[in-house]
Amino acid sequence: MSAPLNTIILYAKDPKKSADFYRRFFGFATSGEIVEGLVELKSQSGISLLIHQAAKGVTLGQVGVKLMFDVEDIDAFKAVSAAYGLEFGPTHQANGYSFANAKDPDKNSISISSRAFKRKA
Repeated sequence: MSAPLNTIILYAKDPKKSADFYRRFFGFATSGEIVEGLVELKSQSGISLLIHQAAKGVTLGQVGVKLMFDVEDIDAFKAVSAAYGLEFGPTHQANGYSFANAKDPDKNSISISSRAFKRKA
């Protein structure tokens, strides 16, 4: 039996602000409208992000989940993002690829990585 992962739900203190963050920096399409308590975002790859209002008692920004975005040129992406106000940490070199980390408005971990473009030996 197959159960493909197509949707990720993120909890946010300000769903509209978080939806705008993912629209601006990662190209998600959204109306920004809250429907049934959710803001829906669609990516070009087909993954959907649903931003849900976090309950007042929920602690956000834990490291249980990290969203990783495929980016071929890490330093170029970091430069463009910085010009729009999103600062990534240092670029790390791994086994044939690089990556850098940041946080979204609710302190959720995000990463840009060139791993998907890694050359096969």
